[in-house]
Amino acid sequence: MLTRLAIRDFAVVAVTELEFGSGLTVISGETGAGKSLLVDALGFLSGLRADSGMVRHGAPRAELVAEFSLDDAPDALAWLREAEFDDGGECQLRRTLRADGGSRAWINGRPATMAQLSELAALLVEIHGQHEHQALLSRASQLALLDAFGGTEAPLSAVRQAAREWSALLREREQLAGQGDVGDRIAWLEHQLGELQRESLEPEHIAELTSSHRRHAHAAELIGTCETAVARLGDEHEAAPLRVLHSVRAELSRQAAHEPRLGEVEAMLESATIQVDEALALLDQVRGDLDLDPGALEELDQRLGRLHELSRKHRVPPEGLAAQRDALAAELEALRGAGERLRKLDGEIAAAEAAWRKAAETLSAARAKAAKALSKATTALLSELGMGGGRFEVQLEPAGGSQPDPQGAERAEFLVSANAGQPPRPLRKVASGGELSRISLAIEVAALGKDAVPTMVFDEVDSGIGGAVAQIVGEKLRALGASRQALCVTHLPQVAAQGHAHYRVSKAEREGMTQSAVQRLDAAAREEELARMLGGVEVGKEARAAARRLLRDASSS
Repeated sequence: MLTRLAIRDFAVVAVTELEFGSGLTVISGETGAGKSLLVDALGFLSGLRADSGMVRHGAPRAELVAEFSLDDAPDALAWLREAEFDDGGECQLRRTLRADGGSRAWINGRPATMAQLSELAALLVEIHGQHEHQALLSRASQLALLDAFGGTEAPLSAVRQAAREWSALLREREQLAGQGDVGDRIAWLEHQLGELQRESLEPEHIAELTSSHRRHAHAAELIGTCETAVARLGDEHEAAPLRVLHSVRAELSRQAAHEPRLGEVEAMLESATIQVDEALALLDQVRGDLDLDPGALEELDQRLGRLHELSRKHRVPPEGLAAQRDALAAELEALRGAGERLRKLDGEIAAAEAAWRKAAETLSAARAKAAKALSKATTALLSELGMGGGRFEVQLEPAGGSQPDPQGAERAEFLVSANAGQPPRPLRKVASGGELSRISLAIEVAALGKDAVPTMVFDEVDSGIGGAVAQIVGEKLRALGASRQALCVTHLPQVAAQGHAHYRVSKAEREGMTQSAVQRLDAAAREEELARMLGGVEVGKEARAAARRLLRDASSS
């Protein structure tokens, strides 16, 4: 829902700010005062091409800001999250138009492209009136509105799921068929895999092999080192560390009775003696495990050499050879089963296609029913809105194509005949802006505001009508405001009286320049504005009485 619109240096508006709530908000004013500038501002915030002529004379740029609450706009909130523009439950659109023709846009304070601005705005605001603003002219929007009106969420979801499954199977078959004759690839894989499978490639085995090779390569040095260490630590020579430790401990033990702390020293040396004894035992064990075996070393050399050769061949480190072996085995298994998989795929694709067609038939039936109901309801409303003899039809056409379509088997086209005896034509080809606005209003009212867009703007929806029809247009707009936020630029008091809120646009000359101002009307000012709209320049008692009557009737409806 639109909550705030701020405008600076835009056309004849110097600075203005409007706040909006739920329901119907009407905007009135004298001819030429700039009522539609507010709609134009929303249009530029929706991504319309920049127009330097909209920058107020003498100003370097115009600035437009719209703020929205996203409580009623889940699609917009999802879009913001996907595009990483989200900022809580609020959204701000900002755009500047420069006098030199340039333009910039921001979403929640972050720079955005015009395409992003347009895409997001389409989920927030729908402007009914001029063709370039009209979302309902899009056939995609028409189909979406028909589905919302018909409550086709479940069958549409089934069609989309069936289309995804069918498409996935078609892609798989295409990939398998695109491989062509895989005999040579299979033979190559079998050879490569055989070489890898002849070796023990697990990382822990390679680490043990490397360690064993290092021991055998340095066996002579290791044996000499161990023997020298044993001789120097445990020899019977008086200077041998173990002999010295035993001698010192004995002497300290004899004197410990005179100095207790010597007992502590003796205990430490006892621990050292035990450590040296254990070191000697381990050295003896290591020496016993070592052997000068040239044959074993040569075998280890060969095994390591094969591993390094495989590593270079497959361009992976030795520790990655096991993963390479597993990958080749998986590919080989897939290729060997490709033929069988292709044969199975034909059956699965046929079943998926049948499932999609069945789901699409259910969706088509629901759409046909909804199209008939929407056509009838909208046609009835057209007559009420001053288009007697007008007719509205929802035409369903085959989507065509042989590929699975997630939108179903048909597309919708809204057709309208504005006058009796004329053939219906596509809504996008209706020329009259006033007719288009009223037709759009009839569609939205008939659909009970089921359009996913939360804010609807009607520009001069009452063009070319008056009297009782104007009263009905106002009532329909107020009814629409019960389920959607609605904004309407109007010149008819019967429509303006139906608003839950009312803004008046006026213009005056300030400092030699014409400027527009926007004012929110309280009850008294609103009565005066309606009287002006009823009575023209001279506002008399009769006009004020009529204005009060319109407001009273609207509030009681």
